[in-house]
Amino acid sequence: MSDLQKQVQENADRLVESGAERGLQVAVYRDGVQIVDVVAGVADPATGRPVTSDTPFYNFSIGKGATSAVAHLLAERGLYGYDTPVAELWPEFARNGKEGVTVRHVLSHTAGVPGVPLDTTPEDVCDWDKMVAALENAELWWEPGTKMGYHAYTFGFLVGEIVRRATGKRISQVLLEEVSGPLGVARELYFGMPQEEQHRLATLEDVPMDPSMFGDLPADLPMFKAGPMELMPTAALGSRPDYLTADIPAGGKTSARAIARMYAALLGEVDGVRLISPERLREATAVAFSGPDEVFGMPSTWGLGFTIGLPGASPQESATAFGIGGAGGSYAWADTATGAAVALTKNRLTNDFTAVGELAALVARS
Repeated sequence: MSDLQKQVQENADRLVESGAERGLQVAVYRDGVQIVDVVAGVADPATGRPVTSDTPFYNFSIGKGATSAVAHLLAERGLYGYDTPVAELWPEFARNGKEGVTVRHVLSHTAGVPGVPLDTTPEDVCDWDKMVAALENAELWWEPGTKMGYHAYTFGFLVGEIVRRATGKRISQVLLEEVSGPLGVARELYFGMPQEEQHRLATLEDVPMDPSMFGDLPADLPMFKAGPMELMPTAALGSRPDYLTADIPAGGKTSARAIARMYAALLGEVDGVRLISPERLREATAVAFSGPDEVFGMPSTWGLGFTIGLPGASPQESATAFGIGGAGGSYAWADTATGAAVALTKNRLTNDFTAVGELAALVARS
């Protein structure tokens, strides 16, 4: 057993024993080879079912990393360029002055359509055509490319419809055929997950929320205009059978080893599979926009489809890391300088990235 495997296992066990976490997985690849495979705790407290390496978790925005990987893979095939106007592939999207929005704007969260209608229900989110129609009718919040704001839900439907128009296939099918299937993780990495597979998922659990958390925020904050509170990530939302079955590529269901393996295949070769060229990786992970997030207010740095840097680390310390975290504290990323691809998936939806910070520090020292 490697020192890193031992250290990460001890760290994971401590998090579960302390009650900070219920069940989690950690996977680390280096230069295309898995060097850490850690599980701790239970996937389902009601039955005592333990977390295993192939347990999928609904990790909300972690799935955006897979959405972005599909987008880059198709760009590599020449189906579109980053500066292709979205309306060239999807003419109806041009409504209300959106003809200037490009694929690059979508991937860098600068497209200017970060919100879904405030009357959107969870059932609506499961209806692809309804969400696409809402995007076609959406009005710009800002001139594309001039500002950045996290497109929490709309990112997945924008990229997903670009993929559908370019290939004639749903993004879940492209993920299976081009990414999860070739990488051998077809039963661990999904957008829409077949109902008969859902019993394998870890059970999500909310951490008690401080009631004052939203009370102190001004009512006119843009995040409150980007979608209804009913769509905020919670255990109940992430456990709905319709949500789990539907293609919602703003999130995904994955094991740590599956999503880490995908990031490893962006960096280089994994068992003969490489998703994109070194040149495209450089373009995808270069800073595309840095500044305040117009929707959520915090400083952010984005490449094309990935945040640059890691939670808790300064931009300088982690400038070569790219990835994306999920509401609830899970995270998946890769580092072009070290050749490491890392993922932490968990079922207790915490309000911070403490566990990720500890893991990133361990990996950095190894």
